[in-house]
Amino acid sequence: MTGPIVSLSGVPDWAALGGRWRALEARANPSFFQTWTWTGALAAERFPDPVLVEAREDGRIVALALFNRRGRALYLGESGDPAMDSVYIEFNGVIAEAGREAELTRLCLRAARTGGGILPRTLILNGVDAMTLAALDTPDPANAKESAAPFADLTGLAGPFLDTLSANTRQQIRRSDRSYAAYGPITIDRAATVEAALARLDELAVPHQRTWTARGRPGAFATPFFRRFHEAVIVEGFPRGEIDLLRVSAGPRIIGFLYNFRWAGARLAYQSGFDYETRDPREKPGLTCHHQAIQAAIDAGATRYDFLAGDSRYKRSLSNGAERLYWAVIEHPLAPRSIARRALTFLTTRAPG
Repeated sequence: MTGPIVSLSGVPDWAALGGRWRALEARANPSFFQTWTWTGALAAERFPDPVLVEAREDGRIVALALFNRRGRALYLGESGDPAMDSVYIEFNGVIAEAGREAELTRLCLRAARTGGGILPRTLILNGVDAMTLAALDTPDPANAKESAAPFADLTGLAGPFLDTLSANTRQQIRRSDRSYAAYGPITIDRAATVEAALARLDELAVPHQRTWTARGRPGAFATPFFRRFHEAVIVEGFPRGEIDLLRVSAGPRIIGFLYNFRWAGARLAYQSGFDYETRDPREKPGLTCHHQAIQAAIDAGATRYDFLAGDSRYKRSLSNGAERLYWAVIEHPLAPRSIARRALTFLTTRAPG
């Protein structure tokens, strides 16, 4: 046996790459954001100047990483175009054979940095975990931003999820549910077909945009690419059982919508649209909708409900654990921006006199 051999190339055939990627998925433990369902969605458009890092060992692929090149920077799993990267990748990283993630990630990132000439490339690593950050030869912790990604561990739960929560959260959910129950029984419904899922995504966009524009923010659907990208994700992922488009209602009244991913026994709460039109302070549509989705996940045998990155109050209330994700720019010490940043730090922190 020989050690892994790492090569860099373009992508002449996206369909062929998709086949190789899916084959590796079967021997790896990727996150949903490392699967071809996500990575392959509109890939030719998102990666106009692709750099594929491929590690082979004894004739088989053991690791893959897809970057897009912009100047001397390589963006892992992203385009570098803010409009297209508005889909917001998380749990990003090198997809590698199970049990060898740290070793193969280190080899692939080293090859990506040093494979472009005398001066190593800048790597843009957004939404990566601590293992990926630690695999870098010369990480710059001061240049990495981090965020908590809360989750609810559902392992072994067979009864009401509500019973596991704090007294305050239980009280808020019960009060909210009682208020909604005036309109009829609270139900949760999953879109049953690709067409229904796409239609429900459009339904979700209405309250989502209304909420965010009222707060002076553009909302996720303000960028047309966001909708096109997720149409591709749903068309690919729904037949594979990877997509939930959920509607939570109280009788005829719609409380909200959830767009979740199903992956590796978990549910990933990716996007939502809630009815905040009423002024009843008892009503907590986010808590009610996610509570319904979590209980449905438990009933279906799920072992985890991921809220993904962010510090929303409902995430803290419903979670019992959290991971850390990092957004990092890794530059060579002699890169102009790196020199400028160190010089600025020196000038602004040195003692006067």
